[in-house]
Amino acid sequence: MADLHGTDGRCPPPLPPLPKGGSYEVLRACVGRSVDRREIVVSGIVQGVGFRPFVYGLAGQFHLSGFIKNRSGEVFIEVEGEAADLDRFLHVLRTAPPPLARIDSVTWSTLQPRGDASFHIQASGADTERPIFLSPDVATCADCLAELFDPSDRRYRYPFLNCTNCGPRLTIITGSPYDRERTTMATFAMCPACRAEYDDPNDRRFHAQPTACPVCGPRLEIREPGGRAVATADPIAYAASALRRGQIGALKSLGGYHLTCAAADDRAVGELRRRKQRDEKPFAIMVADMEVVRALCWVSDDEAALLESIRRPIVLLRRRHGSCLCEGIAPRNPRVGVMLPYTPLHHLLLHKLEGVPLVMTSGNLSDEPIAFEDGDALTRLSGIADFFVDHNRTIHLRCDDSVVQVVAGVELPVRRARGYAPEPLTMPVECRVPVLALGGQLKSTFALGRGRHAFLSQHLGDLDHYEALRAYEEAIVHFERLFQLRPEVLVHDLHPDYASTRYAREHAGDRPRLAVQHHHAHLASGMAEHGLNEPLIGVIFDGTGYGTDGTIWGGEFLVGDYLGFRRAAHFRPVAMPGGERAIREPWRMAVSYLADAGEDRSFLSEQASPQALATIERMLERRINAPWTSSAGRLFDAVAAIAGVRGVVSFEGQAAMELEGLAAEWAGEGSYPFEIVEGDALQIDVRPMIRALAADRRRGIGPGVLARRFHRMLVEIIAQICACLRARTGLDGVVLSGGVFLNGLLTAEVGERLTADGFRVYRQRRVPPNDGGLSLGQLAVAAARGWHEGVADVSGNTGEGG
Repeated sequence: MADLHGTDGRCPPPLPPLPKGGSYEVLRACVGRSVDRREIVVSGIVQGVGFRPFVYGLAGQFHLSGFIKNRSGEVFIEVEGEAADLDRFLHVLRTAPPPLARIDSVTWSTLQPRGDASFHIQASGADTERPIFLSPDVATCADCLAELFDPSDRRYRYPFLNCTNCGPRLTIITGSPYDRERTTMATFAMCPACRAEYDDPNDRRFHAQPTACPVCGPRLEIREPGGRAVATADPIAYAASALRRGQIGALKSLGGYHLTCAAADDRAVGELRRRKQRDEKPFAIMVADMEVVRALCWVSDDEAALLESIRRPIVLLRRRHGSCLCEGIAPRNPRVGVMLPYTPLHHLLLHKLEGVPLVMTSGNLSDEPIAFEDGDALTRLSGIADFFVDHNRTIHLRCDDSVVQVVAGVELPVRRARGYAPEPLTMPVECRVPVLALGGQLKSTFALGRGRHAFLSQHLGDLDHYEALRAYEEAIVHFERLFQLRPEVLVHDLHPDYASTRYAREHAGDRPRLAVQHHHAHLASGMAEHGLNEPLIGVIFDGTGYGTDGTIWGGEFLVGDYLGFRRAAHFRPVAMPGGERAIREPWRMAVSYLADAGEDRSFLSEQASPQALATIERMLERRINAPWTSSAGRLFDAVAAIAGVRGVVSFEGQAAMELEGLAAEWAGEGSYPFEIVEGDALQIDVRPMIRALAADRRRGIGPGVLARRFHRMLVEIIAQICACLRARTGLDGVVLSGGVFLNGLLTAEVGERLTADGFRVYRQRRVPPNDGGLSLGQLAVAAARGWHEGVADVSGNTGEGG
């Protein structure tokens, strides 16, 4: 929260406390200050969060006159009264705003008094020169929940109740400023009772734009897969009964449709996997309350706080053995993603089910974007769902559930979406002109930058798929319109074939483009969210990223800042036989690493046929479709295959996740050897590890032991390389980024070791370390470089080493 300041840049003088039993009139007499009028501008997330009614009530509390109105990105206030009361008004405004507000700045100046008789709220105005801030969608508040289950309340069991402190925001906004006529609630005319609440400054629903009731608001209904409405007096009871019978439902939520079934029903979960074409990737579950969560999973205080927060993300938790959850929820995975209800509809359904946990997964076929439009949902999901829980409140923007985990007591985002986006991040460097950063290819997000604010989109999926690419392009147009911002610079990944790079080429026109190397963007992302602007060591471990030498990087130690970097160390490159196919078939990377180490590969015949192994051997010998890679992600794949954990995966990162799960269950001693080869850029040679790992496998040592020794080796590698780089550069700050650092075991142990070794360790906690955070890093690089006419498309690096 920014410091309060006036036209002279100083804080107002302190006031004496209000005398016990006294009045403000007495206080005015004590301080002897005259009537004054002030113009106040408050920027930040101050629209759609009850800020105007809050200010209205505050003005009444201090007997002040004037007005307040929304402008694009801020609220504008003129307020008049005794100077002492104005100072107290400003103090409370700054220090005790509404729960959903986030104030970035409060500025004020003095005007001539006008003698207004009262304080009132004016119609919104527009100002395209000022930044716009919008609230994310937030979970149902306690007051609304009390009404939902109160038989005497007129909104009893109404699935769409909300107030200024909760409910939909981003997903229903069609334009700014945020007023009802610029939301999808515009088509619902308020009944007299709702209008009275909306117009009453003392009511919790004063200017609550989505407010509604059973008389005038959206209606719930049940539909068959073909779209025909089902006649039922109680859609919630109908849905609960169908789910108890093992049916699969499509539920229209805040940002799109969920597919749901009973999480303890093996047959229903298996059938959902078959219909959704999602073989093994974990499903999330939704449960009624924390009592049920604790019965199913181990939960820390930090995890419980996230589960119950207004953001209501999916939180990854360790499953309790023997719980009612079927194994098909998250096969071969010790953790499960859990969330609590975040809409009245969810609360009503879970209440009716009396503690039965539900699968609650994105409404789509595997890898497609979530369905959010009614007609599209009926078309795409009718082959999956047995029934639809539908309603007539339009979703304007799709938005998936956010996913987080807690590592060493600190939140680690996996997917940033509902509840977080589009909340702005403050940049350590200013964007001198509006910038659009386009992110990467997988787990895509984009970011708009203006001034010191970065507006990151919600998670938009993998751009390999046409529907995801179309959703990505539509979201860019919507954000530019919503934030009233036309980018003057486009920033993208260095990879020439990414869909996001093609978007930049096709849409830039005469606007300049900047290409930023993938791992440099990861480093910059970690720096930006911590407000850093200094040279640092970046430990960037991920699956793939296009390197400046044309090879595939991913096991990198960079030294640099926003303006440039040096590749200071990396894993010894090996061939990646079959290119991207090696990502889906880790046994290929096992063959490559074993061949590089001069080890026998015949024991891999349990994962691939002799003919397939022979083909890979020839590809390696002749260097056919076998690009070089230094990727830490591919090293995880190879280790998983050699250890006998998994030779083929059905989703990205599956082998690494299972390796982490096994390692976390084993606490024995031991590590694996490696060598560091000196040079301008240090090279980490893991051939000694591969030989020892293969020997352990041949001796029949269990995969958990092998996985734990591998993790310990990685911790030691990172510690030794960082120590070498500190000795060479004098730098003691380390950023951990890249998708590998979603590995909670590795991240916790690396952080603990580096801290013990005297390093300042920065790991990501506001944006994901995976490619979902790339756009923030790209934006920071562009901002640091500034901009001027005629800048060409450049790569954003300073080379290999030296």
